[in-house]
Amino acid sequence: METKTPFWKSKRLSQMTRAEWESLCDGCGRCCLNKLEDIDTGATYFTNVACKLFDEVSCRCKDYARRKEKVPDCVKLTPRNVRRIPWLPPTCAYRLVAQGKDLYWWHHLKSGSRATVHEAGVSVRGRTLYSEENVPDEQLDRHIVKWPGAVPKAAEKAPKRR
Repeated sequence: METKTPFWKSKRLSQMTRAEWESLCDGCGRCCLNKLEDIDTGATYFTNVACKLFDEVSCRCKDYARRKEKVPDCVKLTPRNVRRIPWLPPTCAYRLVAQGKDLYWWHHLKSGSRATVHEAGVSVRGRTLYSEENVPDEQLDRHIVKWPGAVPKAAEKAPKRR
């Protein structure tokens, strides 16, 4: 019996259909966190302050279709810019596929469930988050956190099946 190679392993990002491209998003919400960039070093720092359109339960944008209108500095990922964005989390499917790597076990395209990203501790759900509507820009440096730039231990290996 022949198994079909998944599209993320057989296609380059630029070859994917719109539906395939959109399905790569794991729904972790890490890219929706405000980030600070050190002007001198270029280093990026995540904060625990989310975009005003972020829904903390679904870990998705409340108005994805019109996000660029409502949040002009929202970065739209493309096959071209994915390789150049330094702040994409190490767990990001777009980043992994661009680097020729496989998706993690908890990604919904592998697990079959959108809940596994949360169960593996990858998503921002359950973290102490603030909305950018309530945190002035000049206070963002008080909200710097390291976890969005790391792979959680529980996310690295699939749990053993009983």
